[in-house]
Amino acid sequence: MDATDADAPRPRVREMTESDIDAVAAVRVGGWRYAYAGLMPQSYLDGLSVAAYAEQRRAAFAEPAGAVTNLVAEGPDGAVVGWAAFGPAKGTDPEGTAPDEGELYALYARPDVIGTGVGRALLTEVLRRAPYPAVRLWVLEGNARARRFYERAGFRPDGRVLVDESDGFPVPEVRYRRAASAGH
Repeated sequence: MDATDADAPRPRVREMTESDIDAVAAVRVGGWRYAYAGLMPQSYLDGLSVAAYAEQRRAAFAEPAGAVTNLVAEGPDGAVVGWAAFGPAKGTDPEGTAPDEGELYALYARPDVIGTGVGRALLTEVLRRAPYPAVRLWVLEGNARARRFYERAGFRPDGRVLVDESDGFPVPEVRYRRAASAGH
């Protein structure tokens, strides 16, 4: 923890509402551009649209409530500065994934608040609320900052790697896992 972490007030974490969609879209797009610079083609990152992602989120909110939980973190001024989404583990995995595991689908903080405890507050709340014996997540193989963050929180690579090419370029990802009830 650096000095800014110790001095910063703990962010308030709450469930996301429909009125948070535009702020969450800005957090997600800004988070992608910051976290994945040099790991994904810059032209792809530059082409991400806050408005387009907000429309996708609005469509998701219009659907009946499912098993996905969306959380936001608020800064001292009440502005949304972070977002996390989790729910049941996606896909099937014959290589050791328990069918009742959870998955952290997304965790992003505005680039200007990285290192202030926003990500830690969101992750702590995800693990507190997750009704699963274990939680897994996928992280870009080259994203050293995120990998350190998750490792400090007790996540460990479980040996699974995939290369996602759904956006037209290879994105190698490593799967991490930890018990949801372990000390956080």
